Amino acid sequence: MPPTTGTPASTGETTHQPPHHHPHGRPHHPVRVLRHVWIPLRDGTRLAARVWLPADASGPVPSVLEYIPYRKNDATAPRDVTLHAPFAQAGFASVRVDCRGSGDSDGVMLDEYHPTELSDALEVLDWIERQEWSDGQVAIIGKSWGGFNGLQIAALDPPQLRCIVTVCSTDDRYADDVHYAGGALLASEMLPWAATMLAYNARPGDPAVLGESWRERWLERLAATVPYAEEWVGHQRRDAYWEHGSVCEDYSAIKVPVYAVGGWLDQYRGAVFRLMTGLEEAGVPVKGLLGPWAHNYPHQGVPGPAIDFIGECVRWFDRWMRSSAPTDDDLGLRVWMPEPAPLGADRVHRAGRWVAEPSWPSPGVTSRRTPLSELGGVPGTAVLRSPLALGAGTGDFLKFGDVPGQYADQAADDGLACSFTGPELPERVEILGAPEVTLRVTSDRPQAQLAVRLCEVTPDGASRLVTTGLLNLTHRAGHAAPEPLEPGRAYDVTVPLFAVGHAFGAGNRIRVAVSAALWPWVWPSPQSVALELDTGHGALTLPVREPRPAEEAALGDFGPPPPAPPHSIETETLPGARRVTYDPVSREQVIVATPAGGSMVDCADGLTYGSRDLNRFRLVEGDPLSASVECEREERIGRGEWAVRVHTRSRMTADDRDFLVVNHLAAYEGSGAQEREVFARTWTRSIPRDQV
Repeated sequence: MPPTTGTPASTGETTHQPPHHHPHGRPHHPVRVLRHVWIPLRDGTRLAARVWLPADASGPVPSVLEYIPYRKNDATAPRDVTLHAPFAQAGFASVRVDCRGSGDSDGVMLDEYHPTELSDALEVLDWIERQEWSDGQVAIIGKSWGGFNGLQIAALDPPQLRCIVTVCSTDDRYADDVHYAGGALLASEMLPWAATMLAYNARPGDPAVLGESWRERWLERLAATVPYAEEWVGHQRRDAYWEHGSVCEDYSAIKVPVYAVGGWLDQYRGAVFRLMTGLEEAGVPVKGLLGPWAHNYPHQGVPGPAIDFIGECVRWFDRWMRSSAPTDDDLGLRVWMPEPAPLGADRVHRAGRWVAEPSWPSPGVTSRRTPLSELGGVPGTAVLRSPLALGAGTGDFLKFGDVPGQYADQAADDGLACSFTGPELPERVEILGAPEVTLRVTSDRPQAQLAVRLCEVTPDGASRLVTTGLLNLTHRAGHAAPEPLEPGRAYDVTVPLFAVGHAFGAGNRIRVAVSAALWPWVWPSPQSVALELDTGHGALTLPVREPRPAEEAALGDFGPPPPAPPHSIETETLPGARRVTYDPVSREQVIVATPAGGSMVDCADGLTYGSRDLNRFRLVEGDPLSASVECEREERIGRGEWAVRVHTRSRMTADDRDFLVVNHLAAYEGSGAQEREVFARTWTRSIPRDQV
């Protein structure tokens, strides 16, 4: 039978070590784990939670909340123990909650950051405040989804909230997520992420928690599950749908201190700079951190070096919930400045140093404008008839750190683009912030797109991708009201590039590569396009940072991450892969990507979990309407004789007027010869193209 409200569904697990101090200087309390706790909501819905408590606490303690849809029992269980158990060891109650419609929680997930998700969060905070182990103060931490909703919840100004830590997230859901970039539809992310959520949302609750009702609840969830891609593709301009949850609409709505964290290989990194600027102007304490990592928590950061991020968070929580004495590094920006390195030498570890800026924008960073003519541009006209398949070397748009998803040598794509390459640099040049490129372009079609890659070229000809910018030219004046181009008319446009921290080495050269395509990042325009580029106009503007050696030498280091505390989770990781093929007869390019995955078993209760993803991107050169994205997802969960499997297939294509999105979901119960299909459904939706 499911547990009563506020009580564990299984015996709490308590470590028996006496209290002592952690090697990193933190308190080290024994931990009690409440594996399954129900949080009741006013409408009768129950949310499932797992709670880690300092077992020897002498009274109520502050709490840390992570609120995400990725299932506390299985999908994020290996990661959760590295985060929440150490917080409890440091003396906090750490609460991990599955959003409505995920894991064992009741209900259905209707969309990302749905208003119901946010209103539920306010009830969760109220519930935490009323627990006997809580002193009423709560901090929110989250990466990606949890980082997004942490900002959004903070903007609702709940009375229990004292501070947040937001990792790999954004303040602008349209400009800076996996749906659109620069007004261009992200082919490599839009359907793949929607396909992932379709499979995630179709997974059942655990019979060990729900009892015999698990199957009935699962079938109800399956029947109500919706494919998110239809909604996302249906909003191709920045409208009220994307304004919801975008805290950049009103930074002043946030009243609590914010620690914004990102990595140089994560596309959300620019939000750290924007949050620092917007929140500082609103009078909100804000701190920023940018390391070498991809889309990871920094204590698991890849590429390395990973850091003692737990210690960073504990100091932040102590500062705002335990009134510890402020220190000089409570606020401001800390970033990892990578050292120049041979291409491919830093895929696992990026050499560099930590630098600091007291605020953002920083007086230590100045804009340096270089006309394209000084980067090898000869006055005249260059015609861009970019190969549609240009861009395979850019790797994944959303990078998780696995080597197959990282960028490759850009030299081949540079040769297919209009490239401006400067002279050898007489000395090292460091940049920190968001570069931009201005161009004068003329299109022969009413719709066209630009991709700009900033690269560093070494004497051997290798080209390292430094950062990238995308612009749907119908969005040249803004994303709310796109307008078609007038063929034959020249337009001056600015292409902002993703923020970056980078050091160009002395003797290397700076290159700007401009193309009208970048596949599979960007969905092609509906017609083949020729763009005329006025090479006598335009410029590259770099945010140049002058090193401050004496100041930087005095900066403290974060130290390495501590080992994870003892836990019951065993994992097996499968490496990712990426294969690019081209048929010279059919002129078809196929990219097959299988992200890193694997399986886990929780030895505490025998629960097993495994997943498999596959993304396939097809394009016939010369035919922009041949573009297609196909995704497969498989999720397996079981324990003993109980076994379930969810399988989805998703496909997205387009003609010159509409996108076509097809999703198929099938769910199975049992294993081997005893497996049987219990649910199947196919959705087909045609969505008009809107200047995309």
